[in-house]
Amino acid sequence: MFNKVILVGNLTRDVELRYLPSGSALAKLGLAVNRRFKKQDGSQGDEVCYIDVNLFGRTAEVANQYLKRGSSVLIEGRLVLESWTDNNGQKRSKHSITAETMQMLGSRNEGGNYAGNGGGNGNYGNSYSNDSYNDMHNGGYNNYGSYQNTQPSAPKPQKPKENDIPEIDIDDEEIPF
Repeated sequence: MFNKVILVGNLTRDVELRYLPSGSALAKLGLAVNRRFKKQDGSQGDEVCYIDVNLFGRTAEVANQYLKRGSSVLIEGRLVLESWTDNNGQKRSKHSITAETMQMLGSRNEGGNYAGNGGGNGNYGNSYSNDSYNDMHNGGYNNYGSYQNTQPSAPKPQKPKENDIPEIDIDDEEIPF
């Protein structure tokens, strides 16, 4: 079985941070994801999907510190079904995402005050993983508080050979998104 979700969107509200009785941080955020498509009459159509996302551990604390409403973020995680009984005694449920990694997109000026060097560009591609969440559900806190910066070091520039560069001919109508 395979349960993997990758979403890029904007926060619909500020991050809500709280701490579980175990001491682990839990951040809840709302994410709006857009899909653009061409209607039968040829005009552009937009479809928006709103989804709740749960972050755990150090990733939750980082999200609370740097993200705010409107921030762009990439979330990798898994789809979960949350079930509960409401105040009227009715059983309720909804789908949400339990994030395994979070990558902040955009610049400091666009959606938060990202830690970074230099002017208004900030850091791009800060990626944080929920190792502590995975450890918590596996019985331990071996990596609690760890985060993972997947930003690779700058590769040495190499001049490509002309024969190695493939030519791609794609019409805009062929792109499915």
